[in-house]
Amino acid sequence: MSNQKLTRIAIVSSDKCKPKKCQQQCKKSCPVVKTGKLCIEVTSASRIGLISEELCIGCGICVKKCPFEAIQIINLPKDLDKDTTHRYGPNTFKLHRLPVPRPGQVLGLVGTNGIGKSTALRVLAGSLKPNLGRFNNPPDWQEILTYFRGSELQNYFTRILEDNLKAITKPQHIDHIRKAVQGNVGQVLSERDTKQELATELELIQIMDRNVGDLSGGELQRFAIAVAAVQNADIYMFDEPSSFLDVKQRLKAAQVVRSLLRPNSYVIVVEHDLSVLDYLSDFICCLYGRPGVYGVVTLPFSVREGINIFLAGFVPTENLRFRDESLTFKVVETPQESAEEIEMHARYKYPTMTKTRGSFKLKAVEGEFTDSQIIVMLGENGTGKTTFIRMLAGLLKPDSVEGSDVEIPTFNFSYKPQQISPKFKDSVQELLHKEIRDAYMHPQFVSDVMKPLLIEQLMDQKVLNLSGGELQRVAITLCLGKPADVYLIDEPSAHLDSEQRIVASKVIKRFILHAKKTAFVVEHDFIMATYLADRVIVYEGSPSVDCVANSPQSLSTGMNLFLSHLDITFRRDPTNFRPRINKLESTKDREQKSAGSYYYLDD
Repeated sequence: MSNQKLTRIAIVSSDKCKPKKCQQQCKKSCPVVKTGKLCIEVTSASRIGLISEELCIGCGICVKKCPFEAIQIINLPKDLDKDTTHRYGPNTFKLHRLPVPRPGQVLGLVGTNGIGKSTALRVLAGSLKPNLGRFNNPPDWQEILTYFRGSELQNYFTRILEDNLKAITKPQHIDHIRKAVQGNVGQVLSERDTKQELATELELIQIMDRNVGDLSGGELQRFAIAVAAVQNADIYMFDEPSSFLDVKQRLKAAQVVRSLLRPNSYVIVVEHDLSVLDYLSDFICCLYGRPGVYGVVTLPFSVREGINIFLAGFVPTENLRFRDESLTFKVVETPQESAEEIEMHARYKYPTMTKTRGSFKLKAVEGEFTDSQIIVMLGENGTGKTTFIRMLAGLLKPDSVEGSDVEIPTFNFSYKPQQISPKFKDSVQELLHKEIRDAYMHPQFVSDVMKPLLIEQLMDQKVLNLSGGELQRVAITLCLGKPADVYLIDEPSAHLDSEQRIVASKVIKRFILHAKKTAFVVEHDFIMATYLADRVIVYEGSPSVDCVANSPQSLSTGMNLFLSHLDITFRRDPTNFRPRINKLESTKDREQKSAGSYYYLDD
């Protein structure tokens, strides 16, 4: 048994560990230090503490004693240590194994944030040399190639080293592009996209004269995809290409990504919208582990099997469970209620309204809704979803209201905007205390909303230092924490990873149902939209010109109408009921279109 020593990893958070502000309880309480061995080192000059993983016995006393919760001691699955691909330094994140790209196919990567997807992309792009876990004496390339001997990665790295391969990466954080790229969209693209084919495909023609620094999130994302796709390269990497895009643009972007395939080129995509990932990938590698601690890459699987493994939280090839519960999407149409049950619900009506803003005109057809109901708004960017939300909230006055006897009802609204720009200078805890004190102190709200969204882990962090995904989770909490009749939630999935999106959907659905409130949600992630929706409002017309918001209608009717405009069909996966896009002109696609059934509710 002695040679089967458990692989242990110690993580010390550099932004939480403050040895000069504590009494170094970790070192004083460590039983190994008491025997005279240097298991935990903290000197007066130390910026952070250092834990020896070889000497650590995994008792976890230091974890409990640390006042800043800066230490994590994790026992890894056995046999992982010999698979270490890269580690940034002592007591920091480590990545095990690498995804294996194949020429002429699209490799999709799926996993939570902070699990090593971007690290894997940097290694595969050749911009980060893997150190095989030896950060003190990194190996040379000859040793790295010997380590990968016998796998497809040996050929891959050999080709990179011989300078045969040029890698292009579309970055995850596109905001930096505004500062890095000068000039207008047309100047940047016209050098290579001479026939403007990509610009037309990605709907960039209208903004060719605009400065890159003035583009909105969706425009910048499409521009970034075009800049990557227009270049001649051997490896194309796209890190979260669907952020800020509507459903139609996501499908266009997926088609552009697939158009880059050549017999000898590699295409690798990291994507959190599972229906888009399913649509554009040929095979999938899942990443599991502990965010910020370690990540493990699985073997390649077929698309359906890979995404189902990720959702099930169980890897059959390794007989390993990495999540306590599996994630499913069993969606049922809201049953037709009896007249007595309908009477029990509070019912609200709003009249037909119009709003003109510059050259854009929106007409919202009259509709009604009840409490305990989520209405999802489906439409392209620029069709007036946010304008409609703001009119309902009373933040925008409509130009005209048809039916003078029907007034817009006055509600208490809680609104989560699409763009979150934090200005609060103190910690998350102080923000919650200031904005939603009653909810934040209520045990039910803590267990139903804050715990699943992992808000407690963010309490001591400064709001201004939060990442996009952390900000989104805090914004959802703030929105649900305010007492209101109607909750208006604009794009709750933005910046969240696949797992967090499903958790956020469940939190919103459970809260609205239990609190007997109504929610209007704008959402472009199809899986999240179908999971949340009791009814849907479909937007039709020309984006940014003239649009109509239809009355709320049932999920299947609304989805059928919306998908018929996009000319795509959906089927359901029999294992976990997630919606899957049919490949264009496939047998299933043609069958469903001829039957007029673009959206399958039941299989």
